[in-house]
Amino acid sequence: QLQLVESGGGLVQPGGSLKLSCAASGFTLDNYAIVWFRQAPGKEREGVSCISSSDTNTYYADSVKGRFTISRDNAKKTVYLQMNSLKPEDTAVYYCAAAMFTFNTVCSLMVRSYRDWGQGTQVTVFS
Repeated sequence: QLQLVESGGGLVQPGGSLKLSCAASGFTLDNYAIVWFRQAPGKEREGVSCISSSDTNTYYADSVKGRFTISRDNAKKTVYLQMNSLKPEDTAVYYCAAAMFTFNTVCSLMVRSYRDWGQGTQVTVFS
């Protein structure tokens, strides 16, 4: 059974950093694109960053470009999201999700592209 478990969230001051982890089990991570989404209270789920199964392509929402970096370690079955220069507007529950695409160079920031999700980890940026 495919399972994703997020960790690494917490409380941080503006300008600080956090590194989120998405641990995969029950499937071969190498074949899946992974995305990080976030959802703030009262807002829709937003695609933050994704990485293709081939590890050759990554995409970022405009709001996090230059601050967040996604990476994957298939040997450890883990995908990471390094978040730097955090802002209060980054406060949200962060989720990872997995999907297989026809081409291994593809990933998507669209919620409807993904069916398998983790439970989320809370990130709070406060002064």
